[in-house]
Order: sequence, then C-alpha cells, then structure tokens
Amino acid sequence: MPCNYRLYPKNWKSEIRQAILARDNNCCKVCKVPNGTHGYRGKDGKFYSSELIMNALEDNGYDYFSHELSHCYDKKGNPTKPMKIVLTVMHLDHDINNNDYDNLKAACQRCHNKYDRQHRNETRKRRSGQLALFNFIQIGQMM
Repeated sequence: MPCNYRLYPKNWKSEIRQAILARDNNCCKVCKVPNGTHGYRGKDGKFYSSELIMNALEDNGYDYFSHELSHCYDKKGNPTKPMKIVLTVMHLDHDINNNDYDNLKAACQRCHNKYDRQHRNETRKRRSGQLALFNFIQIGQMM
C-alpha cells in the first residue's frame, strides 16, 4: 500500500527516513538486500541480484538457477523484468506517530509487508466485527 505522507511529520522524507537508511547501511535489516539492487526473488524469498545471476550463468551454465527462479520466466520461456529493491522504513510498533529511532527499521517492501501482515489481519478482523455488529443492529431495527 502506498505511503500517505500527509500522516507523517514534515521531516519524514528529508531527515528521519534518510537517517534510518544511513544507520542501517542502506540495506534491508531483515533480508540484507541493498537499496536499489535489481534482481529476482526465489520461491523461498531469497533475493538473487542480476549481477550474481549473470556471473553464475556464465560460470555454471543456464540450468544453474532453473529450479529457484523458474517463476521469473513467462509462459514462452522469456525472462521477466527484474525487480528493483526500494527500501522503506517500518514502525516496529505499527504506530506512525512513534518516530523514535529505536522504533524504526529499514526494510525492503517484501519484508515490510510480511512484518505488517499480522497487524493488518487483526485490524481487518476487528473492523469486520464492527461492521457485522452494525449490520446486525440495522437488521434488528428493520423487524
């Protein structure tokens, strides 16, 4: 989901985000992939940079990554476009108002989304419960 920067402090992009990325060596703190790297993710989530793949293919032949990266080819067998890693900054407590540097960590989009998945699911369940209660009350009032 895109970031709504209106909810963040004015210095989020210019200071806070930059400081966290610098502190975390411009790499995802979960999977260790550097910001801006091009490549592919294997089925297990491991990241293979385009440079690593090209070197391995030259050294070991074209079947070297066939199992791990088979999903990176279209139905005709042509390679798909590599992804570019774009680092985000995640709030460890999921509170966008808590911008203490100990609460922030650099993460690629995959790792950030994975970290937030349980929180999002709990929020959805809580909201759907409220909607179910609201619908139940409306139906009861109609009778």
